[in-house]
Amino acid sequence: MKDCERPAGGKTPRLRPLKQALLSGEVKPDTLPVDPLLLRSWQRSREAGLTPAGLGSAGPHASAVQLARARERHHELIAHARPVLEFLFEQTRDTDSVVLLADAQGMLLDAIGDTDFSQRAARVALRPGAIWHEQWRGTNAIGTCLAEEQALVIHGDEHYLDRNGFLTCAASPIVDPAGRIIGAIDISNDHRQAHRHTLGLVRSAARMIEQRLFETRHAQGLRLRFHARREGIASLTEGLMALSDDGWVIGANAAALSMLKLERGHIGALRADSLFGLDLCSIEAMARPPTEPRALRCPDGTMLWLRVDSSHSIEVMARRTDRQPDDALPPASSTSSVTAATAAETAPERPGQDDALSGFGLGDPTLRQIVNRLRRLSGASVGLVLQGESGSGKSALAQAVHLSGPRRDGPLRTLHCASLDADLLDDTLFGRPLERPPAPGLLRRARGGTLVIDEVADLPLPLQARLLRVLQDDMLAPLPGEPAQPLDVALICTSRRRLIDEVACGRLREDLYYRLNGLTLMLPPLRERSDLAALCRQLLDAVGSQAAVDPGLLERLTCYPWPGNGRQLANALRAASAQLEPHERMIRLEHLPDDLREELAQLARQPQGPDRNRVARPPLDAAQVARTVAACEGNLSEAARRLGISRNTLYRRLREAGEDAGEDDSASR
Repeated sequence: MKDCERPAGGKTPRLRPLKQALLSGEVKPDTLPVDPLLLRSWQRSREAGLTPAGLGSAGPHASAVQLARARERHHELIAHARPVLEFLFEQTRDTDSVVLLADAQGMLLDAIGDTDFSQRAARVALRPGAIWHEQWRGTNAIGTCLAEEQALVIHGDEHYLDRNGFLTCAASPIVDPAGRIIGAIDISNDHRQAHRHTLGLVRSAARMIEQRLFETRHAQGLRLRFHARREGIASLTEGLMALSDDGWVIGANAAALSMLKLERGHIGALRADSLFGLDLCSIEAMARPPTEPRALRCPDGTMLWLRVDSSHSIEVMARRTDRQPDDALPPASSTSSVTAATAAETAPERPGQDDALSGFGLGDPTLRQIVNRLRRLSGASVGLVLQGESGSGKSALAQAVHLSGPRRDGPLRTLHCASLDADLLDDTLFGRPLERPPAPGLLRRARGGTLVIDEVADLPLPLQARLLRVLQDDMLAPLPGEPAQPLDVALICTSRRRLIDEVACGRLREDLYYRLNGLTLMLPPLRERSDLAALCRQLLDAVGSQAAVDPGLLERLTCYPWPGNGRQLANALRAASAQLEPHERMIRLEHLPDDLREELAQLARQPQGPDRNRVARPPLDAAQVARTVAACEGNLSEAARRLGISRNTLYRRLREAGEDAGEDDSASR
């Protein structure tokens, strides 16, 4: 339960008849003398069809392959959690205990514990691969802390399933810097060895993991640290907050949100100046040595000690007091000793941080890595290939690459191969030199700038050969009466399909592929990004809207699969902001387009299980299936893996298309 005001050991036998009374309907739930948190969990367990006796309640268990893939998917969480698990084990060694790490769906990813007790715990599936979501295991510390989003203890017969009554388990959710619950850490032991301090241990362990995640994800950005005492900086109780290059809050831990009385939904929706009363220029100006703490009075009267170190990390030591220190800085809205002009002159140089690419570094680690790689590529004569699903931002990123590079003052041209037939593509790309006057093509019109070729694999093979020759010669064919000219064009190719697969199925020339492919980057789909809140803010700003997305709605949007990716989100927010009344400043569910509202409602009605947050994949067409099978040279197991479907589903798709699935030859490879 939430509080641990109970004897350290022993069962709670009085709870069994209460569970039976709840199950039989003999009493109303609200009349049971049970903690409300525990009662809610019991009711969820009953609604999932479970019985305390455990009949028909064998929960799912991942296979070795599924567990390996889950561990690979959560490698960042596991890497940061493993040292903490080992630390907890040292504190609980020889107490009949096991320390566990679970993902956000309750699948156990890692475990370490006393050998004898671990073997006993394994008999009730308390081992890696088991899924301890409430739907399958009833009330338990891991599943219930994820459902209630708080640290708690489930002791003895508080477990819904009688067979788990020999356990006492303490668990705490793990929240990433973007405010999303990504897992849970748990200590389970024999109920006779239960100790009140175990809950504090798992809370501290979760904070340790969250702190490590924060420092890793925001190592290169502006970081704010808070504490009620100056000595609390760098302790487990400090508040942490990260800022984007333009001053938005893109990360925070639970302590920071608590100190500032914020919710997780505020991450990505607030600017630092509204919280601290200092504009971004003033904060950055304080990054130059000497980096001594400075006192600051925030707009709400809070007194803060502020320190900005040379590595651009900002440490803020908060203390609430009526006495203002002698060297306190007033809020930015009033007269300040550090003016904006002075800040602009004294702020350290941060190359490339204010370019067009900075709009993509909103907090998602994959996109941040992509942006960093693109900045290092800037100015190099290297072909760039951007791949990703339709609507994932390939065109916008290509434009940002152009505007952030040395060719920014030159032209930016785009060739849309999928929307033009062969003749028009030829004329559009290479021009019509025999006309009077000659009509230059995009290759010539892009000289000194950038040419983006969208869906390059849709370019007919004869034109691919012609383009290859131009790229190899690095010369443009002369127009009548003019000499040949150097190409002088930076080339960016975009594709919603993997170009290496297009080569394998013969749609793209292999020699052209290797000529274009200097650096290939895969943009993540929106459903896999962790910066939805910041992206919503950016898109609303782009249409001049001052509205914000309701935190509850934002949580639901985070679970939506977004088949149309960023394009779908932008259109939905544009339509929603147009529906607001003049006095409204918050976008809620009722403002969204009807089709999106209906899909969110359907998503909410899906069963609460381990697949609850599994995102839907875009539909596969027969051509895509055939291309992937061809690219895998008939290896149906590999083709199914690339397509993200099972082999049985692949066989069915092939039969529906009239193809002979034959025998999977993966065993011979």
